[in-house]
Amino acid sequence: MESVERADLLVIGFGKGGKAVAGTMARLGKRVVVVEQSPEMYGGTCPNVGCVPTKALVHRAGHRRPTDPPQEWYERAVGEVHAITSLFRKGNFDAMDGLDTASVLTGHAEFTGAHTVRVDTGGEHVTIEAEHILINTGSVPVVPDIPGLRASRHLVTSTDLIHRTQLPERLAIVGGGYLGIEFAAIYRRFGSQVTVFETGSRILDHEDDDIQAAAEKILVDEGIEIVTGANVTRVHDGDGAATIEYMHDGREHTLTADAVLAAAGRRPATEGLGLAAAGVRTTEQGAVQVNEYLRTSRQHIFALGDVNGGPQFTYVSLDDSRIVLDQLTGSGGVRRTTDRVAVPRTLFMTPPLANVGLTETEARTAGYRIKVASQPVAEIVAMPRAYVVDETRGVMKFVIDLDTDEILGAALLTVDAQELVNVVAQAMRHGIKAEDLRTAIYTHPSSTEAFNDVIGTVVRSDDE
Repeated sequence: MESVERADLLVIGFGKGGKAVAGTMARLGKRVVVVEQSPEMYGGTCPNVGCVPTKALVHRAGHRRPTDPPQEWYERAVGEVHAITSLFRKGNFDAMDGLDTASVLTGHAEFTGAHTVRVDTGGEHVTIEAEHILINTGSVPVVPDIPGLRASRHLVTSTDLIHRTQLPERLAIVGGGYLGIEFAAIYRRFGSQVTVFETGSRILDHEDDDIQAAAEKILVDEGIEIVTGANVTRVHDGDGAATIEYMHDGREHTLTADAVLAAAGRRPATEGLGLAAAGVRTTEQGAVQVNEYLRTSRQHIFALGDVNGGPQFTYVSLDDSRIVLDQLTGSGGVRRTTDRVAVPRTLFMTPPLANVGLTETEARTAGYRIKVASQPVAEIVAMPRAYVVDETRGVMKFVIDLDTDEILGAALLTVDAQELVNVVAQAMRHGIKAEDLRTAIYTHPSSTEAFNDVIGTVVRSDDE
């Protein structure tokens, strides 16, 4: 059965940026259609398989006591998390489909022309003709091309893992980046034996040596085995487990695991979209090619979120929506991707590691004269909160322009880092001096008041 619908705006994918644009345009009276391939993904990656469930697991893993049975605690935690994601998923669907001029179609979308998209809903085909189209399909996990890995019954992606109620006794993680380390921290705290394989000489290789070393010590002290310089050569299944073969220090080694997590990053989800039929170009990396206003090679088609190859963060996708809305509502197009500065990021290990701006190494490479303020959390007198919540591990570090006293970057490995980094980012965006941040009035006891001490603790200065 075939039918045709016309819309002012068609959004392919129910992610953060797309749903924000869709909701706004519908409330302005525009006819909007949102297409989502899976009923399990209403609202996008974040509330279903990304930020919300993983951070909820971080929280629940941290509350398990040594005497709590790991499997029982984990199964209960997963059930609670699934209840949360189900609630969010229903809320997202109802909020969108309940708008007078918006509707949600569940099915696979494929371009048939520059303004037409065919949606296979399973029982029928619907062709949507739209004036403007948003591609908001997100990204999918990358599985490394390791012999035997893709065929293994024990291979899991991050999405697979958080949907399982069986806690793996032994978890092997291929990849020591943000995703791999976050899941290593979560599952170790639930009680799994965790081994991380990283091909590079160290994990978290973007960090300065001091921050990386502090983070790795925390992970190792938690009981996580980290194998750097590891080349996984083969994975094969045995009786109830997978055997991972790898080279390390010129020797062959093996490890058995109940689950093997592929944590080699994510790639833009463009397969099967029929972009060629619409004349939409992609980059060499497979992302939809966009300009600073997120317009594709077809001016009426935009790409938001992970699919456009930008930073893979939900909050960046939300900012994408603001840029696109400027274009669609004729408000002058004042926002663009090139305006973004001081975009923070957080790795949710325990305690979390948050960064913004330049590392010390990057600042020196860029030619800045700098001073570095740094202090272990356990030594920050002005931060009793760390002792109150019994989390004194970590370090805070600021990289400061010696000539202007502006903050060039910060690395915060500490309790509440995911909140602290937003304060620093805001200061950076508005040119607030480091001295102003140091002498500001903060509530007590709080983590923010640590800035009163840390920023004045200069450990290195190019003026010396």
